[in-house]
Amino acid sequence: MATVTRDGAAGPTSGGGAAAESIPAWRAWLLAARPRTLAVSIGPVAVGSAVAASEGGARAGPALAALLGALLLQVGSNFANDVFDFEKGADTEERIGPARAAQLGLLSPHQMRVGTALVFAAAALMGLYLIGVAGWPVAVVGGVSILAALTYTGGPWPFGYHGLGDPAVFLFFGVVAVVGTDYVQTLAFSWRALAASLPVGALATAILVVNNVRDIENDARAGKRTLAVRLGRRGGRIEYAALVLGPYAGLLAFWLAGWTSVYVLAPWLTLPWALSLVRTLSTRSDGPSLNGALAGTAQLGLAFSLLFGLGLMA
Repeated sequence: MATVTRDGAAGPTSGGGAAAESIPAWRAWLLAARPRTLAVSIGPVAVGSAVAASEGGARAGPALAALLGALLLQVGSNFANDVFDFEKGADTEERIGPARAAQLGLLSPHQMRVGTALVFAAAALMGLYLIGVAGWPVAVVGGVSILAALTYTGGPWPFGYHGLGDPAVFLFFGVVAVVGTDYVQTLAFSWRALAASLPVGALATAILVVNNVRDIENDARAGKRTLAVRLGRRGGRIEYAALVLGPYAGLLAFWLAGWTSVYVLAPWLTLPWALSLVRTLSTRSDGPSLNGALAGTAQLGLAFSLLFGLGLMA
């Protein structure tokens, strides 16, 4: 089996362990893909498809292509961030977050770039199918999405280094993903889909906030001026609480306004989980706790979205 050697001098991984070892190449790529965060791509497609179904326009083929395209775009973005953050000095041996493939020497920058290109090419193939289904708007959205993924931490002016990562995640993993998924199935813009995208985008953004609050010291030293760095740890924690708890108030507003049935409140079953995550981020600053909160926030977003989708179709 092909292996990649990790240099023992690379430093600690995921909050503190350091061991020189060889791991299979497929595990190095899996590490770079950051599988614990991929739920953020599934939730918006589920909600967008639920909106389409509630409007009588659900179509399995475009929904599946939208899901695969979203997952590929996120994996490509994760690959790009891995190599660009390493090259810019944001990922060092002092980081307390999960290990990064380029930073540990598991994959070379060249390998990461080739992998990024291949994944985005696969996403483009999904896009070609969706362009055939829904026309030129898909081409525009797909092109802008790939450009945003590359320039988040890459290029001469990486916008993620200037505090714009949070609104970008809200836009692409909330509004664009939900409205786009609905559009490729119904072939029409829906205000209902736009409204449904707001809580989904908020929870997706909360994942980034955990990441940035955890890495606040390293990012500041590397000149990565995330919104958490700009707001400070306390401000980042307040932002996280608003993003995690706000969607529950939003669902209540939707129902009270007569926008949908009471079943849309099904995600309220996850509120105790949300409160627990807010408490963790508010009281803990160690790597393992915040890494767990990051994974938990991604899982919460998926559970919320699935229950939200069921409520929309009820």
